Amino acid sequence: MNRKALVVIDIQNDITKHYRDIIENINSAIDWAVGQGMAIIYIKHNNLSPGTRTFKPDTKGAELTPELKIVSDHIFVKTKANALTSEAFSEFIRSEDIREFYITGADATACVKSTCFNMTKTGYAVHVISDCVTSYDLRKMPEMLAYYTDKGCEVKNLAI
Repeated sequence: MNRKALVVIDIQNDITKHYRDIIENINSAIDWAVGQGMAIIYIKHNNLSPGTRTFKPDTKGAELTPELKIVSDHIFVKTKANALTSEAFSEFIRSEDIREFYITGADATACVKSTCFNMTKTGYAVHVISDCVTSYDLRKMPEMLAYYTDKGCEVKNLAI
């Protein structure tokens, strides 16, 4: 069975810039994915760098934002940009035979970018929901959406 999943990347309290512009769309995407019978997966970033001020493990900043709709307990922690580096996440998608992903979240120029690149490189089908991703620098969004397409992702808006 080739299952599908919606993945929400790094919508945490320390993502303060621009996530509020897409949170309603992400929540709508979650509702859509639930209706499609998809697995809903949340990825949280923990920054283990010494002296870091953001995404510190076990802090309010590392928690998922309160506005985000949480509909499953499939919450995985990563410490690098690429979500596939989370052993628990990688094992979960293997065990559930998930081969197709709809990606939402932040940051389009960092963790979303790395995850999408590595997923397509691994052979997964990746769909980036363009109005459900954001970046610290919104001027880079058109460039990033073109990058995703160039790397083999399908870019589409929420009207899926």
